[in-house]
Amino acid sequence: MTNSAPAFLWRLAPSIYGPSVLFSLGEYAILPLVAVIAVEMGASIALAGVIASAAVVGQVLGNLPASWVVSRAGERAAMLLAAAVALLGCLGVAFAPTPALLGAAVLVIGFAAASFGLARHAFMTKRVPLHFRARALSLLGGTNRLGRFIGPFLAAAMIATTGDPEAPVWAFAACLVLAAALVAWAPDPERAAPDAIADRSARSTASRTVPSESRPGVLGAVRDGGAALLRIGGASAILSGMRSIKDVLLPLWGVSIGLDATQVALVVGISGTVDFLFFYTSGQIMDRFGRLWASLPAMVVMAIGFLVLAGTHDLPGAGVWLLVIAIVVGLGNGLSSGINMTLGADLAPADRPAPFLAAWRTLTDFGGAVAPLAVSGLAAVSLPVASVAAGLLAVAGAVGFGRWIPRYLPHVGRRPPRSGD
Repeated sequence: MTNSAPAFLWRLAPSIYGPSVLFSLGEYAILPLVAVIAVEMGASIALAGVIASAAVVGQVLGNLPASWVVSRAGERAAMLLAAAVALLGCLGVAFAPTPALLGAAVLVIGFAAASFGLARHAFMTKRVPLHFRARALSLLGGTNRLGRFIGPFLAAAMIATTGDPEAPVWAFAACLVLAAALVAWAPDPERAAPDAIADRSARSTASRTVPSESRPGVLGAVRDGGAALLRIGGASAILSGMRSIKDVLLPLWGVSIGLDATQVALVVGISGTVDFLFFYTSGQIMDRFGRLWASLPAMVVMAIGFLVLAGTHDLPGAGVWLLVIAIVVGLGNGLSSGINMTLGADLAPADRPAPFLAAWRTLTDFGGAVAPLAVSGLAAVSLPVASVAAGLLAVAGAVGFGRWIPRYLPHVGRRPPRSGD
């Protein structure tokens, strides 16, 4: 098998990256509409918000069961099962007669997304050579960003064309069917990349905090890798929280300073564009210079952005300030693409990564779910206070990465690139 990064990644496009783009594109086409559908069913604004957040809850809850499926059935079968379960959730969104059943359907979609994501993560951990692992996982993170970026525009175009607010739901169903077809009929990735796991010497360095002879199950993986999981995983959970905070705080800030819906959407869209443009840069930095050189700057940039934002609310030109800060935060978030997946892959046992990755993803997803709720509570009191809290949280994440990455991953990402990379 060639060690050329482009050739290897191209070989994974039909079975890993292609299905990931389709799943993400369809998911983010319908998630922004869930609250609208709930209100049309008679739900209050507060209940609609709870229903919309059910996808995040489902993702947190789905990681641990997904570990059992991936460990026993394999990554390919787990991706097919996840697509089928997501399709059931999609049909539930289309035909749910009550807000409660709509929430249950959205929860199922989040549950399936966890299984789909864990299967991809475990596959990449076992089979991508260490010297371009970060680039491979940053590209995988980029597929999610692509769906997040294009999905809402796709939904808006479909609704404008058809006049049917549920048209994106059927688009998601079509994306799931296409994703499953790619997974089922593309060359089996488990055969296309069987030799990467043979890079034992490099992997032993990356995974030495979690013994190869690890205890079975998620609880065993937590016990074996507890220190690294809690310390680096805690910093990664903060990073996930910062990504979610960005999605909540920037629109609220725009509304508070008097921007209309179009202007808020423009600010968020520009920030998302900057975020998307830098996703692969993160992997290049991590592979060539080390994991710390992407994770630490990403957190510092976001910390500076939110701390500066806190002082701009009542300044002349507050809208321009918001746009500049949104670009800065988008840059920081773009530089963080793939970091959490890469760090989890580095720390997981090379031969049986799924249980550790399930615990890792549960922790990071929990951070992504809880942090925006806390900041939203502070925003109800004062938006500048919420922005300061977000900045200080990012500082804590930067300190965590700076303190613990050199201890647990001192050599990862410091190899010179090989020929053909």
